[in-house]
Amino acid sequence: MGLGHPALLPGGWTRLGLFSGSFVSHPLACWQATLLPPVGLAGRSTRACGPTCLGAPVKLWGGSIRLAGPAPPIVPRNVPGRGGLRPAGQEPRPPGGIAQVNVEVQATMLSLKLPQLLQVHQVPRVFWEDGIVSGYRRPTSSALDCVLSSFQMTNETVNIWTHFLPTWYFLWRLLVLAGGPGFRAEPYHWPLLVFLLPTCLYPFASCCAHTFSSMSPRARHICYFLDYGALSLYSLGCAFPYAAYSMPASWLHGRLHQLFVPAAALNSFLCTGLSCYSRFPELESPGLSKILRTGAFAYPFLFDNLPLFYRLGLCWGRGHSCGQEALSTNHGYHLLCALLTGFLFASHLPERLAPGRFDYIGHSHQLFHICAVLGTHFQLEAVLADMESRQAWLATQDPPLGLTGTVATLGLAVAGNLLIIAAFTASLFRAPSTCPLLQGGPLEGGSDAKQQ
Repeated sequence: MGLGHPALLPGGWTRLGLFSGSFVSHPLACWQATLLPPVGLAGRSTRACGPTCLGAPVKLWGGSIRLAGPAPPIVPRNVPGRGGLRPAGQEPRPPGGIAQVNVEVQATMLSLKLPQLLQVHQVPRVFWEDGIVSGYRRPTSSALDCVLSSFQMTNETVNIWTHFLPTWYFLWRLLVLAGGPGFRAEPYHWPLLVFLLPTCLYPFASCCAHTFSSMSPRARHICYFLDYGALSLYSLGCAFPYAAYSMPASWLHGRLHQLFVPAAALNSFLCTGLSCYSRFPELESPGLSKILRTGAFAYPFLFDNLPLFYRLGLCWGRGHSCGQEALSTNHGYHLLCALLTGFLFASHLPERLAPGRFDYIGHSHQLFHICAVLGTHFQLEAVLADMESRQAWLATQDPPLGLTGTVATLGLAVAGNLLIIAAFTASLFRAPSTCPLLQGGPLEGGSDAKQQ
């Protein structure tokens, strides 16, 4: 019959006569020494074990003490107020020394603990998401908390990683293409490189926005202002390869072809301004806010893809008999992903049908990110297909914009979008702290939250 755990017996092992009361005053003193070696004993391995009350190695959870050199002799000594052992020649420790070390170790470990998550009724309305009930971060998180939360399962974690990882994929594609033999030296390839720059930027900006949007209501708006600006520049970036490689033959050197990229730059200003403004009425008029934001991104997409829609109409039902106007299969995949992206953004399905069921995995914004990235991938492949298949024919045509025009257009677009973002940011700082946009209004329980 077993004797049982000593801590479960009144008086521990001392009641069994194994140790005298003067040798060990309480079994916890022995177990503390076993589980936490005394500080200052060098050369001891503490892997899953520690020195026992007799100074011999004890095996705990499959491990054992290994001494690098001879252990100092352990002699029993009575310490006032407590029982225990210490190496010969070592000064007595003040009472509570081991407990103090325990507290210090625990404090160090707790200093990096992951942030606490909240329910929808515990955060201001400005942080609510439609159909998302749980997994919210504190609305006053520090930057470190925001970074740590990306390694914690919150309702934003998948949003962060579904754009952080693709950022590196598109950056890798950019470096591989730009490092090809003679690729950068050939002006014919420059529109593709210009397209890849905002392609790397927009998922990174989105990742940062989702990571740091819980620092404060004002920081949340600014993060998404920058996110919208990056998307606007991406819409402009799409216009460069479409104007260079994807234009229908009948449009070449026409008025639309000549003005296609400058018009796309103006569209980026409209997109940034309208999408940033859409954040202001979202608490009072969420429907209007949704319409404005959806229209802000749908219009540049429709404009950029006019050449593809025209070529698709020409080749509809004609198979491969339409010559240079034939579309790559990747163009079709890109348009399909874009359609799914818009549907998910506008509908908030499936979480709207089952609030709380898709808080962490499977809600519409995560699917929206995945479809957007897949669409960009297929778009890149389609642009490469047009660039290669139409190169012999387009080599005889003059490019719509030279290097100077490309750099000037892109530089003005970046500066203009930053000015628009700065103007909306300044309006946030001028607003009083009692503004509902910065406070979120009273907390009203429920899951009918605003859209992002």
